[in-house]
Amino acid sequence: MIDKIDTETLEGWLDNVRSFADAGRVADYIPALSERDPHELAAAIYYLDGDYYQAGESDCCFTLQSISKVISLALALIDNGEEYVFNRVGMEPTGDPFHSIYRLEQHRPSKPLNPMINAGALAVSDMIHGHTTEEKVGRLLSFLHELTDDQSIKVNEGVAASEFETAYLNRSLLYYLKQHGVINGDVEDTLKVYTHQCSIDVNVQSLAKIGAVFANEGRDLKSGRQIIPKHLAKICKTFMVTCGMYDASGSFAIKVGVPAKSGVSGGVMASINGFGGIAVYGPSLDEKGNSVVGFKLLEILSNRYDLSIF
Repeated sequence: MIDKIDTETLEGWLDNVRSFADAGRVADYIPALSERDPHELAAAIYYLDGDYYQAGESDCCFTLQSISKVISLALALIDNGEEYVFNRVGMEPTGDPFHSIYRLEQHRPSKPLNPMINAGALAVSDMIHGHTTEEKVGRLLSFLHELTDDQSIKVNEGVAASEFETAYLNRSLLYYLKQHGVINGDVEDTLKVYTHQCSIDVNVQSLAKIGAVFANEGRDLKSGRQIIPKHLAKICKTFMVTCGMYDASGSFAIKVGVPAKSGVSGGVMASINGFGGIAVYGPSLDEKGNSVVGFKLLEILSNRYDLSIF
């Protein structure tokens, strides 16, 4: 076991990568996200023994965005089982952008290649059990409360409304999926679930703890209770390795080599067996949609402390 990266050390590493925030740009295709300060940075590490260290503006909240795809996948697998889920969504990585419709038109049956692209995540959101959109979102929130032991986590309704109103491409994906029988629910209802799950507010402490629970084979860090079945946690981490960083997942695997998932709000969650969870927030994004600071900080930490799983 390596020496723990304490707050002072983590602050130093975060300071080392601050200048990288100028190398990207804040997402603006969702109006509510465009208002964030690209230099608002934070990082956290949650170890498996419960020790926790943070750096930067660690109290600031940001929305999960695509990081929520890992959470919804875990819940959908718990609700339905592997066979049901993967009959509708594939397991293969793709080099296409996360919002692409191109591969859906090439494959028969027209199921999404994996749950980390938008088409796959939309299909997964449709699979979450619940009679209403409110019940489905409520179950996602309850699941997050269980993973983090933080009952204050909630949906940022302003961001959710902004996403829902401008989700033209995701509506197109849903109509395509509905046409080909991949989803069963109503298009607008499924879109509401998806935009609300993406708009759940977290901070780096909560996000790092989620990563630590996955790293702990789905068990609660304090009680050891199995929140996510071990084999399902393994599936989710495998998708994080192969598909978690959009179409930069291959280069991330080489440069960093840990299971991770990013979101266009600027968050990145990493989960490392035998170590714990790492979360980074930096809203300035590269051309692939990943946090520039998040990618660089994880690269430095992985190389300095030999965290790569490869």
